[in-house]
Amino acid sequence: MARMHSRRKGISGSKKPIVKKQPEWVRYGAKEVEMLVQKLAKDGKSSSEIGIFLRDSYGIPSVQIITKKSIVGIMKEKGLAKELPEDLFNMVRKSVAIRKHLEENVQDQTAKRGLMLTESKIRRLVKYYKRSHVLPQDWKYDAKSLRLYVG
Repeated sequence: MARMHSRRKGISGSKKPIVKKQPEWVRYGAKEVEMLVQKLAKDGKSSSEIGIFLRDSYGIPSVQIITKKSIVGIMKEKGLAKELPEDLFNMVRKSVAIRKHLEENVQDQTAKRGLMLTESKIRRLVKYYKRSHVLPQDWKYDAKSLRLYVG
């Protein structure tokens, strides 16, 4: 599969096991994993950071296999989910950083192109999240107002 904004093909990353059953060596139950996710979410970690932390520190290969729920699903249940989905938030943060860079370096054409590509991805993500009812239908991407939100 080719990359979105280049003509190159990327190398694939690591693959999850095909068999979707809990490994015997995992010593945590569903309740314990949910409590760990809740504790880490209260500490301000994002869902991907929680997954990486559980994998590296606790040896939990997949939260979904153990609990039958995703990390984001557990966070929503406990009322700890963020307002924006994580991937959209990261793209908005990236566009804010590029805009800040362009204020100081007005002639940077590469950064202008990067901003166009990033905002194109943001618009596609917003359209997807509106269709899947994650974002409200009247939600709009406004770079100036989201700059305050992202920080």
